[in-house]
Amino acid sequence: MRASPRLTRTELIRAATNAINLSTGTGLLLAALTRTRVEKGPHGLIFGTNYQPKLPVAGAFTVGNVIFYRTDRAHIDARPDLLAHESGHATQYAWCLGLPFFPLYFACAAYSLWRTGDPGSRNFFERNAGLALGGYRELPTIARLTGLRNQLRRLTFIKSPARTAARSQKEKKL
Repeated sequence: MRASPRLTRTELIRAATNAINLSTGTGLLLAALTRTRVEKGPHGLIFGTNYQPKLPVAGAFTVGNVIFYRTDRAHIDARPDLLAHESGHATQYAWCLGLPFFPLYFACAAYSLWRTGDPGSRNFFERNAGLALGGYRELPTIARLTGLRNQLRRLTFIKSPARTAARSQKEKKL
């Protein structure tokens, strides 16, 4: 699958938005700084192939319309599901007006890590781009909110409805 010459209206808007909001420029700068080879991809995307730095710890990641892969083009072309997932992230950069994507994404990753022990499973951005397409699994949540709520009640002396009802019945008996 080589780059198609015509972009859809949506792809054109995404490419223009990510150029204006500087996220694609940031991706190209990252490619230059890390000496990652870039080439034109389909749907107005740019592929950074054979990305070498250790961070981020991912087989693929996106900055604007630039998708970085740790592998070569043949591997990318054989994974249209992963391309669809990363393309979703390129669209999210446009929605977030560019670089605000970073703190929003990391906040969602922290929430997901806290809720499931995995940074992707409950991450809004990963779920929106397609968990399975990106190679993520949907993990069950860890029941931390109940424990946190109970701790907050003890600290703030908020009475639970069950406690209040039990106390009222005790007082009626007296």
